[in-house]
Amino acid sequence: MLVDTSAYAPTVDAAGHGAATAEALGYDGWNALETTCDPFLSCAVAAERTERIELRTGIAVAFARNPMTVAVQANDLQALSGGRFVLGLGSQVRPHITKRYSMPWSRPAARMREFVLALRAIWRAWETGETLRFRGEFYTHVLMPPFFDPGPNPHGTPRIALAGVGPLMTEAAGEVGDGLICHHFSTERFVREATVPALLRGRERAGKAGLDGFELTAPGLLAIGDTEEELTASMAHARERIAFYGSTPAYRPVLELHGWGDLGTALNELSRGGAWDAMPALVDDEVLHAFACVGSAEEVVDELLRRYGDVAARVPVPLGDDVDPDRRRALFERLRAA
Repeated sequence: MLVDTSAYAPTVDAAGHGAATAEALGYDGWNALETTCDPFLSCAVAAERTERIELRTGIAVAFARNPMTVAVQANDLQALSGGRFVLGLGSQVRPHITKRYSMPWSRPAARMREFVLALRAIWRAWETGETLRFRGEFYTHVLMPPFFDPGPNPHGTPRIALAGVGPLMTEAAGEVGDGLICHHFSTERFVREATVPALLRGRERAGKAGLDGFELTAPGLLAIGDTEEELTASMAHARERIAFYGSTPAYRPVLELHGWGDLGTALNELSRGGAWDAMPALVDDEVLHAFACVGSAEEVVDELLRRYGDVAARVPVPLGDDVDPDRRRALFERLRAA
């Protein structure tokens, strides 16, 4: 498995620094988050400050944009990075798309599938010179004058990884994507019983067998600590994240698979009342350990390999720069050997 990292960066400059640090620490991939700054701009700055590490939007909100604008940005980043860019796309959820971005929302899996097909049609027109004629249910791209055509990218077209939780979005990733980014709010059971079967259905629809050549990124909810104090703090943070995600109705199927639907209802009710501080207490140890890998760095790596070593091609392992370099190197080598 390749080893990735990401971290919240309040500015584009900080994101670029984070990517350079990740490369120096030996990571294989770095993800630009879409929080307070634009992930494409973050990757552009990162491309100028790195030489080896893969740069990924992790993720960019597809439905806040359109295929043409994303095609241009991704093509530019692929060229700027020397072929190190991976386009990570996600749908977000309805309230963000309609209330934050003021964009349309309907049938997200079908829309995402068409978004990716439109991207590939645009890139194909640039690569081959063929006439751009993409007409779909959600997107239409039929105009590409030579003045706006950048021509073939010397590094080829970027790979596309989709984020998905539900079966339809996961099937779409298997059908039209090059990879799937598992949500942190996933368990081993959910990945094996829901995610992988949905991916295989999508791959079969595209005439492809198995997951060969397809990159599944494992969930990366980790609680790492070498001392009791460190581990207690990490576990508390993991409970907060589980409670936050668990309050979102779109992620309820993960809880329901385990028979924890009532937990989702309770978390959602608390979130609606603004009682965020009360939510983590509802996440008991069974739920915590189902979602998070908990322990020392070595124990967490062991658990990641046990859970996902036979299905995942990538895994996010955000270790701080205070970890001994030899220790980090040994951990990364164990993961890469899987």
